[in-house]
Parts: sequence; structure tokens; C-alpha cells
Amino acid sequence: MEKVIDIDKILKDKLGKKARWVPRPLVWWLKHIVHENQVNTHLWQSRDLKGTPWLKATIDFLNVKIEVKGLENLPSKDDPRRYTFVSNHPLGGIDGIAIGSVIGEHYNDNFRYLVNDLLMNLPGLAPLCIPINKTGKNGRDFPAMVEAGFQGDTHILMFPAGLCSRRKNGVIRDLEWKKTFITKSVETQRDVVPIYFEGRNSNFFYRLSNISDRYVKKINIAMLFLSDEMFKNTGNTFTITIGKPIPWQTFSKEKTPMEWAKFVKDKVYKLA
Repeated sequence: MEKVIDIDKILKDKLGKKARWVPRPLVWWLKHIVHENQVNTHLWQSRDLKGTPWLKATIDFLNVKIEVKGLENLPSKDDPRRYTFVSNHPLGGIDGIAIGSVIGEHYNDNFRYLVNDLLMNLPGLAPLCIPINKTGKNGRDFPAMVEAGFQGDTHILMFPAGLCSRRKNGVIRDLEWKKTFITKSVETQRDVVPIYFEGRNSNFFYRLSNISDRYVKKINIAMLFLSDEMFKNTGNTFTITIGKPIPWQTFSKEKTPMEWAKFVKDKVYKLA
């Protein structure tokens, strides 16, 4: 079985000769936290699947059930216009897979995620992705890739918070939504479809993410545990609620793009 997720190789690529000094118990712990064996087994068994069929196979692998409300609000697949779908991001894994499977099935794979370029390492998911990386040597390509995505002939699925939800004062909610989906949807005359995903991660994850956000700002330590959180949610049932499309003309100059982003975010949470 070919390894797609290989902690040993990742450490060697990142650290070079220094990788041999990483304590083996730490390496074993990393393999456990990312569920290296389980993930590679699934990727191998689903190696011939791409796009929506792969998303559905992943949902089955995780034994997750999805209930969808407001399916009638999805624009017809025969509608020649293209739309921007935006959602809250409570889980950081299953939510993206589940929403993508619903949109992908409805539009025959004619949509693209705007996602972290790390997800391009998943062969079944990669054909549906427009990879973005705001940092490093690929940072300069970020505006061009976003522009190409919105100018293209596919629907766009985004999680405007960028990171998965945090818990503040006992409330689980996305951080501030970025304005890109507003500015680009107006430029390309795409109506925006709000989607609410009902779900949550573990208390441990929220405690860790708050500590990481506050004290280790340059590294998103919480992201390391997203795979573990995904497996903690196996067997659960999640609800996706789709709202009515918001015409792009709504986003006038009466508010700034950031204010309109908050307006749409509030609409998403009202779907709860």
C-alpha cells in the first residue's frame, strides 16, 4: 500500500538530517494523532475515485450521516449562472466533505473549493480544489488563483473564516469572515448562497485552539489535531441547512465589503 500521508517523510522533508534527532515517541504520537494508518488505508481503498464519488466514499468510511434542509434553495443545475456558496466551518474536515458532496451531486462535480494547498495531497479531492497559499513562495500567486477561480465556469465553495470555528465565552462560532467572497462575487456577478453546518469539535480542541491562537500565533497547532477530531466524530449525524440565494446586487456601497461579509455570516447563523 502506497503511503499518501507519511509522517517520517514529512519530517525528513521539513527538517532534513535533523529529522533523525526527533524522538521516536514523538513521531509515533504524531502518527497516532493524524491517524496515519487509517487515513492511508482509506486513500488506498478509494484510490480510483475522484471528485464527488470520493467525497461520498469518505463519508461512508467515517460512518457519518448527513441530513439536508432547504435543498430546494439550491439553484437549478440547468441555471447558466454561477454561484458562490459560503458556510460556517465548525469542524475543519467533515463539514467541507459533506457540503461538497451535496453540491457536487447536485451540479455533477461542477464546483471548486478554495482551499489550503495542503489538501492537494489528497488525490481524490485535488480535482475539486483551487489551492491557495497566502504565505511563502506561493503567496504572490494567491490573488491570481482566486481571480481565476471566480472568473471560471464552476461554482465556488468557500469557508470565509479560513480557520475552523473557535469557542469564545462558551459560544462556538467562526472567527471574522474575510471579504474576498463579497468583492469577487460582485465583480463576477455571482449570487451568494448561505449554508449553515451544525456540528462541533471536542472541548480539548477548543481549549487548545484558544491557547494556540493566543500564545503561538505563527503556527496553527490546532490544525494538527483536525484529523483526530474527524475520527472523534465518526458515527454522528450532521445537519446542513441551505438558505435562499442572496443577489449580488445586494452588496452595494452602503456598506463596506467587510460589513457585507459580516451581514452574510449573520444570515448563515440565523439558519441554525
